[in-house]
Amino acid sequence: MSVRVRFAPSPTGPLHIGGVRTALYNYLFARKNGGKMLLRIEDTDQNRYVPGAEAYILEALKWVGIEIDEGQGVGGPHAPYRQSERKEMYRQYADQLINSGKAYYAFDTAEEIEAMRKRLEEAGADAAQYNAITRLQMTNSLTLSAEEVASRIANGDPYVVRIKIDPKQDIRFKDIIREWVVVHASTLDDKVLLKSDGMPTYHLANIVDDHLMGITHVIRGEEWLPSAPLHVLLYQYFGWTAPQFAHLPLLLKPEGNGKLSKRDADLGGFPIFPLQWTDPSTGTVARGFREDGYLKDAVVNFLAFLGWNPGTEQEMFTMDELIQAFSLERIHKAGARFDITKAKWFNQQYIKQLSDGALAASLQLTVDGSTSQPQTGNGKSIDLLKVVHLMKDRVTFPQEILSEASFLVEMPAEYEEAVVASKWNADAIKAITAYVEDLKVYEGDFLAESAKAIWAAAAERVGVKMGKVMQALRLAATGAGHGPDLMLAMEILGKDEVIARLEKALETLPQK
Repeated sequence: MSVRVRFAPSPTGPLHIGGVRTALYNYLFARKNGGKMLLRIEDTDQNRYVPGAEAYILEALKWVGIEIDEGQGVGGPHAPYRQSERKEMYRQYADQLINSGKAYYAFDTAEEIEAMRKRLEEAGADAAQYNAITRLQMTNSLTLSAEEVASRIANGDPYVVRIKIDPKQDIRFKDIIREWVVVHASTLDDKVLLKSDGMPTYHLANIVDDHLMGITHVIRGEEWLPSAPLHVLLYQYFGWTAPQFAHLPLLLKPEGNGKLSKRDADLGGFPIFPLQWTDPSTGTVARGFREDGYLKDAVVNFLAFLGWNPGTEQEMFTMDELIQAFSLERIHKAGARFDITKAKWFNQQYIKQLSDGALAASLQLTVDGSTSQPQTGNGKSIDLLKVVHLMKDRVTFPQEILSEASFLVEMPAEYEEAVVASKWNADAIKAITAYVEDLKVYEGDFLAESAKAIWAAAAERVGVKMGKVMQALRLAATGAGHGPDLMLAMEILGKDEVIARLEKALETLPQK
């Protein structure tokens, strides 16, 4: 049987980064096994529907490079792929369960259910559930006559359809990651399958859709593990073959204690969503990995390693390499600590791998709101390709390149005091003065190599060792004692700007 997997998010807000990991694992597994990846939008809970969330999901998956073979946004033979548009279909399956004695109508009001739960809590019950015991005390088709049930339905009385669980059985299934899972049915309650508005719950809709869409493997988060026995039971009730299950480990807080939340991300100063999200009701903006400057390849590698490892020392993979290396059997059972430091490390490595041209294009650097090239103080345009080459090994995020290279745009207004105190001396002044004199008469191309050669010759001419005054030269040119390749920086600045900066330093800094 051909592998068919699905990613089935709910459009209740921005897609959590953990959901992106789930989608990624589904995608890698499908591609590894020559199968298909489906996207289904599970919007049965219309009260929680958020406008724009579905489009956000589609854009997020596209950004990280997850290609959908069939489903919402693509189409396919099992359309529609929004569950709200499949509403009428689910009723026949609810009726099938009722007719076979596996489900029943329940007419209880919210007040009656709350009163039942309160009685159980006061009696010290472990769990206040609507189950095999309490259902016999409630208003449903198991306690009412067939005539009264028919009359209530004919009168339009609101009702739900609940699964009827036989409590005297063990429910067993083998999870690819967790091996055998065994749950006694007495611990389960009679979940609602069809709501009073005719909309199915997740439990009914996902089972029916997975069956009709030929899903062979359900790869989803650990939070769905408690629901898995109910889903296995539903497959048995329908007489269908259940797919294979794989429940992924939780994403844990950076310190490793507890499930990762948006609050943890806010406190830690990192994003928890793939893309920036603006809440349509409040206007609140939540950070996104993309807008924060993370490259998609870095995010994909970071997510792939949150719960899985290839069994080798390799850490950086192309998508094709991940597909070849991936297997569900190498996913851990334990939760995965969300180490944002590792995500930053991945980003640094992928920035270094980008060509200067690609990185410069992605920056879309602007000056004063225009799209012109940045300029030095004397109006000389700065070559962005050279700026990128100078800075990309020193930054974590692309947007830091321009901020870290601000010294190229603005002449130093102040100088690093510790360096002035330790390195600005008579030898430095003598060498830099000679350098300025030689630069003024130099007429060739001012490149890093020529800048260095002229500097070496000037220092030698005045009897100063070049290495001892190099930090002072950097101080005069940039205002700081440390930074990227100084000679390349001076090439970017240009000869006239370098001369102006060195003369300013000679005039401004103390004479020793």
